[in-house]
Amino acid sequence: MSDAFGGKVALVTGAGGGIGLATAKAFAEAGASVILVDRNEELIGIATDDLRSAGHNVCGLTCDVSDASQVKATFEPAIKTYGRLDAAFNNAGVNCDAVPLLDTSDDEYERIMGVNLRGVWNCMKCELAHMVPQGYGTIVSCSSIGGLVGSPGRSAYSASKHAVIGLTKSAAHEYAAQGIRINAICPGIFKTPMCEEVTHHYDPEIVGKMLTRAPIGRFGEPEEIAGAVLWLCGPTSTYMIGHALTVDGGFLSR
Repeated sequence: MSDAFGGKVALVTGAGGGIGLATAKAFAEAGASVILVDRNEELIGIATDDLRSAGHNVCGLTCDVSDASQVKATFEPAIKTYGRLDAAFNNAGVNCDAVPLLDTSDDEYERIMGVNLRGVWNCMKCELAHMVPQGYGTIVSCSSIGGLVGSPGRSAYSASKHAVIGLTKSAAHEYAAQGIRINAICPGIFKTPMCEEVTHHYDPEIVGKMLTRAPIGRFGEPEEIAGAVLWLCGPTSTYMIGHALTVDGGFLSR
């Protein structure tokens, strides 16, 4: 087991399952103390208990990242308890059904932008408030291949994920000189609860169409994103700043 993050503190949002949980587990197994955050109290409780049972130093927090006051009230006491924040993965996000822009309600737009963009904004502000005085830290925010190309029927989702990349690049320029590296990651199609919803519980016809776009011929596993996030946060990627790393099994290579 690697000890690349021994003595360090990491924070992961959307850690109740899928990519977030896999990344929290990877940080813990690499020696970090981990703050797990999710809006689902039951899921975050189970995840926290499982990691503690495995001998890891973790704490679980319930928070709606779209609410700035909740983020501040939840994050700050936990970070102060650990005394530092070395790495953060802003992973919490929501998807939507494929609906033409004209048929997408304003409420649905606000829901998607609230979590996917405002949530990253809220978390990043809180994370930076601790990292800037330290003079170091790494932040990775989760965009998507939908943040690099258009996604028909998912205009609001695609807009939110494109915006995460813009936010990442601008913030990276602002804080690089202060010892803070900020990057984004763009997953393709992965086996997650969100993917299960989008594929209507892995409907064979939908899955078949999606996989025709991925040369690797399969969905990704959450652990494959976790490995990329830890690399971006770790000591072997110290020249990576303001980058949107695509991890998509070749989906966008055609």
